[in-house]
Amino acid sequence: MRKFGCFGVLLILALVGAAFWAAQLWGGAGPGTRNVSLMVAQGSTLTAAARELEKQGAIRNADLFLAMTRIFGDDTPIQAGEYRIPARISQSDILKMLQGGRTLQRFVMIPEGMPSILVHERLMAAEQLKGEVDVPIEGSILPDSYAYNRGDTRQAVLDRMQSAMDRYLAEAWERRKPNIAVNTPQEALILASIVEKETGKPEERRMVAGVYSNRLKRGMPLQADPTVIYPVTRGKPLGRRILRSELQAKNGYNTYAMAGLPEGPIANPGRASIDAVLDPETTNALYFVADGTGGHIFADTLEQHNANVQKWYALRRARGEM
Repeated sequence: MRKFGCFGVLLILALVGAAFWAAQLWGGAGPGTRNVSLMVAQGSTLTAAARELEKQGAIRNADLFLAMTRIFGDDTPIQAGEYRIPARISQSDILKMLQGGRTLQRFVMIPEGMPSILVHERLMAAEQLKGEVDVPIEGSILPDSYAYNRGDTRQAVLDRMQSAMDRYLAEAWERRKPNIAVNTPQEALILASIVEKETGKPEERRMVAGVYSNRLKRGMPLQADPTVIYPVTRGKPLGRRILRSELQAKNGYNTYAMAGLPEGPIANPGRASIDAVLDPETTNALYFVADGTGGHIFADTLEQHNANVQKWYALRRARGEM
C-alpha cells in the first residue's frame, strides 16, 4: 500500500509537471528571435500556417503547436491576410492573432493641402499595392491616413479616399452657417482649398476664410497667390518668386486677374479648412499679409494693409531675403 501511495504521488506530480510544462510552452515566450511575416491565403488551413511558422522559427514544432491548439484553443478558423509575427510571441498569442484576423496594417498618409498630383505619386510609391491609377480629380481626396493590406489595389484605396471626401463634404454642408459666401458644396471645396494653402496655422483658418468670404460678397478679386501658382505647377512648390506675367495670366485659376472663385480646387483641403469656409470668422477684414512667424496680420482697410506690407518688407530686408 505504501509503494502504491508513493507511486500515486509521483504520478500526480508528473501530471502536474507535464501540465505546467505544456501551459508554459503554450503561453510562455516563443522561440522566435526576429519578427517574421506570414501570408495566409484565402481558404488556407491552420496546418499549412503552422508548417510555415515552424519553417520561420516562430514556433518550435508544427505538430506540437497543432496538438496544443486542440487542448488550449478552439476551432475558430484562421483569417486570410498578411501577419507580422513579433519575436518571442507566445504560441497562444499567435493563434489569437490568426483567428482574430489581426493582419499587418500598412498606411498611406495624405496630409492636408496635398495636391492630387502628389497624391498620385504617393499612391504609386506605396509598397505592396497593386495596379495603376490616374491622377485623381483635384479636391476629391479627403486628407487622412488610410490603412491597406498587402495585395490591395491602388484603385480600391483611392476609392476610399474619394468616398471619405464625399461623405465629409456632404455632412459639413448640412452644418453650414447661414449667409456664407459660397452657394454649393463644390464652391465650398474650392474656397477651402485656397484657405488650406494660405495658412499653416490652424487657429487662422476661420479668419482667412472670413477675409475671403468678405471679398467674394463684395465682388473683389481674392488675390490669392496659391491660385496663381497652381496652373504653373499643378500644386507642387514653385521654388521661386511669382513672375509679373503669371500675376497677369488669365487661365481660370488666377484670382488676381479675375473676381470670384477659380474654376476648381487647387489642392485637397482637410476637414478644418472645409469647416472654416462653412463657418467663417465674423470680421471686417479684407486683407492680410505674412507677419514673419508663419502667421498673418489682418487689416480692414487698404491703408492699414499697405502699412502692414511695409513692415513685412522691412522684416524680410533685415533677414537678407530682399
